[in-house]
Amino acid sequence: MPSNRSVRLSDIAAIAGVSISTASKALNGGDRISAETRARVREVAERLDFQPNALARSFALGRSRTIGVLTYRATSTFAGPVLIGAVLQLGELQQASLVFDEDLLVPRQMTKSIRALQARRIDGLLVVGDGHERVSHSVTHHFGVPVTYAFAASDHPEDVVYLPDNEGAGRLATRHLVGVGATRIAHITGSRDSIAARLRERGMRAELEAAGLEQAGETRHGSWSHDWGAAAMSEMLDSGVEIDAVFCGNDHIGLGVLEVCAVRGLRVPADIAVVGVDNWEGVVLDQGIRRLTTVDLELQRLGRLAAADVLSPERAPGEHLVAPTLVLGPSS
Repeated sequence: MPSNRSVRLSDIAAIAGVSISTASKALNGGDRISAETRARVREVAERLDFQPNALARSFALGRSRTIGVLTYRATSTFAGPVLIGAVLQLGELQQASLVFDEDLLVPRQMTKSIRALQARRIDGLLVVGDGHERVSHSVTHHFGVPVTYAFAASDHPEDVVYLPDNEGAGRLATRHLVGVGATRIAHITGSRDSIAARLRERGMRAELEAAGLEQAGETRHGSWSHDWGAAAMSEMLDSGVEIDAVFCGNDHIGLGVLEVCAVRGLRVPADIAVVGVDNWEGVVLDQGIRRLTTVDLELQRLGRLAAADVLSPERAPGEHLVAPTLVLGPSS
């Protein structure tokens, strides 16, 4: 009996009593093989712990078993988790990944990467962007293989796009605050020009309307920073607006709100409940202790779903929104 390090396809074929060609088809999903023969070959392969040569298998199947990944700012705060999820998913599906990090809006850089990916005969392409705020030029027409966009808003309506559900994040945070008894919910968020900020605000207002409540005061728009959260919260308290909860556009703003509450002697959550968005460990955790209830946009899961979509035989064009989850903390 050959050792598992030296087992070859010819060994599998000999023990199973079939030709090498039949053994290859049985292991690679080829047609015109009886179920009995396929099962016998696979049983032998499993018993001998046969590890097929991935490169040879790719040649036999006429596929590279490589998925191209075209990213914009791969190491950025938001794109990073998406890329990690995608690469992990591809690895579990025994697909190699080839990553190019380029500015998706610079034609010269894009053309260079597209040609390199075309030369490698990839089986699919995943385009990882930087969220709603930056619409990517569609590159689908450059490839004869499936192309999926993850955390990237494409300018072609027929492209397959996966995005976080920011409106759902606003709904989820507000529903939670209403559920813990809040009736005067204020909102502090980022720039008025931000698509994500507008979507989260829309979700919040829809949930308030469903609960028969009105927003406490006007939405305060500013930067996505701790300092803005603190300044806006101070301004709101000084204005005399009565509030018992604050939905913050992100976790940085939420921490600024918590800081002002502590300075002014307001108990959280007894006096004011606070919820943020993002669930970045470096922000919401202090020496391993969670400080803030937040909404996780599930960016790593988004990357996994988009990567799986590239290899799926059933792909639906248009935007696919990935549902967020609520992560409970002491602030609510």
